[in-house]
Amino acid sequence: MDDTRDPIIATLDEGRRQFLALVDDLRPDLHRYCARMTGSVADGEDVVQDTLARAYYLLPELAALPPLRPWLFRIAHNLAIDHHRREAYRVSEPLEAVLEVADDSVPEPEQALAREQAVRAAITSFLALAPAQRGCVILKDVLGHSLEEIAEQLQLSVPAVKAALHRGRSTLRAVAAEVQPALVAPASVALAQYARLFNAHDWDGVRALLADDVRLDLVSRRKLAGRREVEVYFGNYERLRGWRVTPAWLDGREVLAVQPQAGAGYFIELGWRDGRVATIRDFRYVPYIARDAALTPAA
Repeated sequence: MDDTRDPIIATLDEGRRQFLALVDDLRPDLHRYCARMTGSVADGEDVVQDTLARAYYLLPELAALPPLRPWLFRIAHNLAIDHHRREAYRVSEPLEAVLEVADDSVPEPEQALAREQAVRAAITSFLALAPAQRGCVILKDVLGHSLEEIAEQLQLSVPAVKAALHRGRSTLRAVAAEVQPALVAPASVALAQYARLFNAHDWDGVRALLADDVRLDLVSRRKLAGRREVEVYFGNYERLRGWRVTPAWLDGREVLAVQPQAGAGYFIELGWRDGRVATIRDFRYVPYIARDAALTPAA
């Protein structure tokens, strides 16, 4: 730790580090949940970050540390719904509107089939489900939570959870039956040029593409703003060996797929303005995101 820092800032930073270590094992499951609630791997990580920030802010107001898993999933659920609404996606049913009670005794083979269906479903498919249905199906069929755990996390009754599962699973099956293979589009000229320069380690060429007010989000690690600050980031890739970036598509967005020499791949998302790179989001330090990142190479 840097001893020249303000003591208050140093104390807050140490508290943040301890909190992140405490919740580290929960982050992969939180992301699997949030990615499906928002319909996007990248947006799901945004909600995970917001969830942890909200939880850390609320901790001093609590008399005792609550059971972390249900508490964090409850915060994540509400933030994911807020995110979904802000993005102007269709939300057809409030959380409380779960009235139709399903049969209590669903045969085990059907339960197993539902779990397989949910795990294999495209992340965007879950947006066809209303919020309560979406949350219940993800928690039960993707993450394997019990009915009682789901009821506690979403603050619903067990019969309401069963109803949401019944209706959500039916909707997910219908959506899966209608899915058509998507046509793979070619990479944009700008992203293809960026990838060529990046792979050639032509950092002067890459820097020439940056907007003066470019912002970098090295997700879960640090944020930088301005060309001078962000330029330092490319030195990290200069020191690494054996990696390559490839234009790809993820959840309908254009990204750069990164395949290192060893370890899991990840992706970088660029935002453009007037032909210049205005934002860079690098997901290198959230390795769990690769589990749900169904990257499709650009044509």
